[in-house]
Amino acid sequence: MNRVLTLVSVAAALALSAPAFAKGNPDDGQKKAAACFACHGADGNATDPQYPRLAGQYADYLEQALHEYKNGNRKNPIMVGFAATLSEQDIQDVAAYFSGLPAKVHDLHGVVAGN
Repeated sequence: MNRVLTLVSVAAALALSAPAFAKGNPDDGQKKAAACFACHGADGNATDPQYPRLAGQYADYLEQALHEYKNGNRKNPIMVGFAATLSEQDIQDVAAYFSGLPAKVHDLHGVVAGN
């Protein structure tokens, strides 16, 4: 029983400390992400469906996407232009900022036929 409690305690501590493992600085990321707010929203929850919601995404996913825009593996003229100016630290900071924001998810009630 003690072993189970110890494992549960360690797992809980790791889960709660996950932001401590982030490579970027979310406060710096908020400043660096100002250009992103027009499309993705300051809270990362874009209201226009043509723009992805960034809030709550995994930091490593956001970093990968920005790297892919920067190196040309993802093709979006607007994002390529923004990503081209970002340093590695900028990418990590922006990813840390958006990944730490709460996502505003909703169901598909009234959107999908039959709901």
